[in-house]
Amino acid sequence: MKRILFLCLCLSSIITFSQEKKKIIIENAEIQYADEEKTPGATILLGNVRIKHDGINLTCQQALFYKKENFFKAIGNVLIKQGDTITQTSDYADYDANAKQALSWGNVVLKDPTMTLTTDTLQFDRINQKLYYQDYATIRDVTNTLKSKNGNYYLENKKFTATTRVTVVNPEHNLASNHLDYYTNSGLAYLYGPSTITNTQNENRLYSERGFYNTKTDISYFTKNAKLFLKERTVEGDSLYYDKNKGFASATNNIKVIDTVQNFISKGNYAELFEKKDSLFIIKRAVAISIIDKDSMFIHGDTLLVTGKPKKRVIRTYHNVKIYKSDLQGKCDSIYTNQETGYTKMYRSPVIWSDQNQITGDSIYLQSNVETEKLDSLKVFNNAFIVSKDSLAKEDYNQIKGRNMFGKFDANKLKFLLVKGNAESIYFNRNAETQVLETITKEVSSNIEFTLDKGQIQSIKYLKSSDGKTYPPSELDLEGRKIKGFIWREDEQPKSKNDIFIKDGNENKAPLKKKALEKPSLFIDEKTKDKKKGKKKTAISIIGQ
Repeated sequence: MKRILFLCLCLSSIITFSQEKKKIIIENAEIQYADEEKTPGATILLGNVRIKHDGINLTCQQALFYKKENFFKAIGNVLIKQGDTITQTSDYADYDANAKQALSWGNVVLKDPTMTLTTDTLQFDRINQKLYYQDYATIRDVTNTLKSKNGNYYLENKKFTATTRVTVVNPEHNLASNHLDYYTNSGLAYLYGPSTITNTQNENRLYSERGFYNTKTDISYFTKNAKLFLKERTVEGDSLYYDKNKGFASATNNIKVIDTVQNFISKGNYAELFEKKDSLFIIKRAVAISIIDKDSMFIHGDTLLVTGKPKKRVIRTYHNVKIYKSDLQGKCDSIYTNQETGYTKMYRSPVIWSDQNQITGDSIYLQSNVETEKLDSLKVFNNAFIVSKDSLAKEDYNQIKGRNMFGKFDANKLKFLLVKGNAESIYFNRNAETQVLETITKEVSSNIEFTLDKGQIQSIKYLKSSDGKTYPPSELDLEGRKIKGFIWREDEQPKSKNDIFIKDGNENKAPLKKKALEKPSLFIDEKTKDKKKGKKKTAISIIGQ
């Protein structure tokens, strides 16, 4: 029983000591008096009023002190100091010593070593060392000026949690958000809602709904609905890293890069953008999309490189390249396109399908009209071969072969073809009315000219003497109906835009140097030319022609 009594007395002493420690101490007042009629329960303090309570000092011109409630109302030139670091001035303040809560209003200014806060009304929770406001405040530190309608400031870790109409402004950037955490000692901002960062010098913009931004180094990393708006490009991705000073951006997953000048889109799952060098690098389901005559052309490859300034961009795609457009499809290992000249070059076992024709050769060049963006002409070098399936027989193919081949397009349809050097042809003649196969003609000449309509040969002109013969169908077996080197590659033809991502089982895999595959160069000399009768040793050098 004595032990219990002793413990109760100790506990009572501790509580009494704690309560006494919380009491407000009046250090000074020029005049003190009470007026129970006007201010019942209060001591009126006038002139150079100073109080102290548990680590803070408060001064003001006049005050009401409620001793019983341990409550203090300060009026006029109120100054609150906490330690050597926190000072606050205001016109009025209420201080509840028991709850350690201060409410200040009227021209409130609070300062600590890292920032200055101004507002009209400010709540100070001394227990949690937290300040909060609900009717706009401005926070200034060495780097930025932050404004928001609502916010909390945590004194220990120098962190603002700002919500509703938040802005962070410095001479180079404006940040607008509805929710962010901002650290005044480091300048770091963590974004939790729709946020936009605008470069005041060039109006480049960053948008995200979740991410991180270092206001001192201009490095940002976003992880939700990330978008980078540059002068000539827009970059989108599931995640986005951007270093403004280096002009470097990288994006991951569901990437879309929109060329706002050239009406050109690049997609993939990993991208690097070098803003100052006008260069873009995309891998992982990389695809380039061009809008041509109200139709889209899709070009896919393992790696996509886009270099050069607007209207002078060069697009290089290499390894397992496939092309899809509603009226043109293609496949090769490497492809090079110059948007300024409209010139496209295909390398390594290239094939294109235009209308009903399959065209192959060692290399294929396509020329587009830069103004109309329609196909203008075609060049096929070495082992040029054009094949079109006979309209009625699955086993029969009209064929034209030569050393080189030159064609002209009209409305994106192949209309004219000139075969130069060792020209050969096989075509199937059918009755115009019954469509019954009547004869098969085989011709050999140095040069042959063809006109086509809807993929079918309409007329033939031999520019030099020809050696040809017409056979009845019964005299030529299947092998006799094919020119040497004939290959029908329809199973490789992409029939839709989704087919460009399908890798065929018989891909032509020419030997490449390992180094070239692992670390492709972004910047390739466009003037590099083929050596005499030689082949390039790496995919990079092929693309760079």
